[in-house]
Amino acid sequence: MNSLLDDIEDYVFETMKTQLPQAMLYHSYRHTVEVVLFCRELLSVDEQLDQISDHDQTLLLIAAWFHDLGFTKSIVDHEARSIDLATQFLKDRNFNQQDIDQVAHLINATKLEVEPKTILEEIIKDADTAHVATKKFKKKSELLRKELGLLGEKISKSKWIETTIDFLANQHRFYTKHAIENWKKSKNRNLVKLINLQEKNIAKQQKEEEKAHLKEKAKELNPERGIQTMYRVTLRNHLKLSDIADTKANILLSVNAIIISLALANLIPKLDSPSNYHLWWPTLILVLFSVASIILSIRSTQPKVSGGEFSNKELSNKNVNLLFFGNFFRMSYDDYQENIDRIIEDKDYIYKQLTKDLYYLGLVLQKKYQLLKTTYVVFTIGLITSVIAFIIAFINMEIPEKIIEATTTAVIQ
Repeated sequence: MNSLLDDIEDYVFETMKTQLPQAMLYHSYRHTVEVVLFCRELLSVDEQLDQISDHDQTLLLIAAWFHDLGFTKSIVDHEARSIDLATQFLKDRNFNQQDIDQVAHLINATKLEVEPKTILEEIIKDADTAHVATKKFKKKSELLRKELGLLGEKISKSKWIETTIDFLANQHRFYTKHAIENWKKSKNRNLVKLINLQEKNIAKQQKEEEKAHLKEKAKELNPERGIQTMYRVTLRNHLKLSDIADTKANILLSVNAIIISLALANLIPKLDSPSNYHLWWPTLILVLFSVASIILSIRSTQPKVSGGEFSNKELSNKNVNLLFFGNFFRMSYDDYQENIDRIIEDKDYIYKQLTKDLYYLGLVLQKKYQLLKTTYVVFTIGLITSVIAFIIAFINMEIPEKIIEATTTAVIQ
């Protein structure tokens, strides 16, 4: 019989290796071997099993090897497919029909809804679900969940924990004496771990829901948060644009200052020479346009400050922007604090002040960028005009020299 079991083991291994779907993460060859080992354990320890003959033990182990082989043929009703494969295998080895029927009954007993009627059915039933009492139960349970997911039955972790707890607490039980005395305690420990995990998940979920509720409540209590963000972002963009404009103006100031410095140091001192009279106009054009560019750059960066104070009538009419320093720098601190307190008490007035501040910042930006644009245009025109003037000046200087040279040559000849 041992050689027969070895042949069956090889047959099951090769069949599962080549035909078992990759989705079968739990119902694998490893699970089949574990069920066989659990059957051997139950056959070797229970005193009442001394009455089981070697022949019946062999039939039990055959059923254990074949009980999940039907997954290689069909996911649905795999026990029936397992019985078909076992029947064909045993017929090829001249087993009598009574033994084949016995193996079929044992395989059928592994169905969850089937209650075992004989000691052999109790053994294979306990062996098939013995993993619920092992230290690797959590890992094996997760493999089964993933297997079902790959087969199309998606189950969340929280739902799976709930289902597993119900299975262990209300549906599953051990039947053999050894399993009841030795495995039930481990199973109960795994059940307690699952319950604790479920409670932690529920507490975590409740905490997240409470946090989300508080966020929603905060939004309800502070509906203007979006409005405040709008003002904050817009103000920041205005300030960035102002910085960019000032940087560009400073670049133009520096460039034109260098041009004027070079002109004063190198060109203008040489203009009193008759041979350099032709450079007067190009130099003048270059210097004048550079000066104009500098003046426009200075104007674009020049701050504008108002009177620094306002009347009570202007404040009552809400025509004053207290957020701009140019409107209050001449006021005393006490007067300013009093007026700020009046603004704070009026939410609509605060938004109007912010709006007015943004509006006038926008006007300042418009003026800055308009002057900056004009400065770039003037600088470009001046640069081009100066280059053209220098070219014309050099051409006009070379023509008379060539005429004088030609005349002198003709006279000599």
